[in-house]
Amino acid sequence: MACNAARIKGFADMFPPDSDAFTRMETLARRIFGQCGFVELRTPVLEYTDLFRRSIGEETDVVQKEMFTFPDRKGRMMTMRPEATAGVMRAYIESSLHAGESVSRLFTTGPMFRYERPQKGRMRQFHQINCECLGSDSPYADADLILMLMRYIDALGLRDVSLKLNSLGCPRCRPAFKEALVAYLRDRRDGLCEDCARRLETNPLRVLDCKVPGCKELTEGAPRLLDYNCPDCKAHFDVVLDLLRDGNAPFELDNRLVRGLDYYCRTTFEVVSGNIGAQSAVAGGGRYDGLVKSLGGPDVPGVGFAMGMERVALLLPELEAPRKDFFLVALPGEDCESRRRQGFALTQRLRAAGLRGEMCLSEAGFKSQMRQAGKCNARYCLILGPDEAARQSVQVKDMDSGEQRLALMSELPALLEEKR
Repeated sequence: MACNAARIKGFADMFPPDSDAFTRMETLARRIFGQCGFVELRTPVLEYTDLFRRSIGEETDVVQKEMFTFPDRKGRMMTMRPEATAGVMRAYIESSLHAGESVSRLFTTGPMFRYERPQKGRMRQFHQINCECLGSDSPYADADLILMLMRYIDALGLRDVSLKLNSLGCPRCRPAFKEALVAYLRDRRDGLCEDCARRLETNPLRVLDCKVPGCKELTEGAPRLLDYNCPDCKAHFDVVLDLLRDGNAPFELDNRLVRGLDYYCRTTFEVVSGNIGAQSAVAGGGRYDGLVKSLGGPDVPGVGFAMGMERVALLLPELEAPRKDFFLVALPGEDCESRRRQGFALTQRLRAAGLRGEMCLSEAGFKSQMRQAGKCNARYCLILGPDEAARQSVQVKDMDSGEQRLALMSELPALLEEKR
């Protein structure tokens, strides 16, 4: 049977400039998050299925429809991670980080997997950056995380994005809101879409998040979460907002911003853009004080966010690919192999000096090698002929101006560095 060499639908190969954009996001994340005390955690892409059933919830579309789940050779159900937070919580509990540090700040990057219709900015294998701050219930932790996220977004050069916030309340005050919301929606059940009619019984808060125009219009007059916050939740949220104002982070309150799982509480937030279609959220998160306990760990508060890297990549300003500093050409002819060896050694020395470049690896003719030099977009072509080789020198040709001069090999690192 012939091998199927086609790419799987919803999975993408990534060449420059796309791969360069991902490298840039990861490099900036390590620098900025590291400045804020976050350390990088790498978790497996494969976990026991039950972890996601418990963390995400049996009633969610992710668990019911979107997970890549299969039995291993012993019949145990395994799932390719559809999101990162559950794996981080599992690692946090198993390693007993809470016993050694009062607050743990962790970030992860990597691929996630969901079986859904591929769309702009979201594939079946997609990538996320996640940050989780565990151990503090202070509103300062919420504001610190949000300000770090906005600093990161600014460093990436993203523009025309907005920060939206809401407070979900807590287990003491949210039941009253839920009761009022359900009462409001039941009188309007006939106008709900099929999904929201089901959510009314299983997860009513998610009706507020529905993107179907009819549901959005119907819920315009729905009760507001902020009106049901208890005094403690209101005080917590007020401090978060004050700290964001002090940090010069503009925001808007969004009454429709919700999370569907009971362990989410108080601050919730999203960063959205109007430049990537209907799926406008590029990052989102909130406080989840009950999550660690629900997974069998200690009763540890937490707050975090996830950022979709494909969506962010759509918003990144176009970057100019870094130019190579040199391309080395060894002239063909008598004693060519000796020149190629000499050129190869010179290429290695220049790279060791921090310069970017390459040489022709084949025994091609002069014109062919010069075409390669042009295609690789090098600033300079280093031409090594018999006379130059004997004098430990090369001809240095400026590929933009066409000017050419002789230079000693020993001078090249300083010369090329100066011309960058």
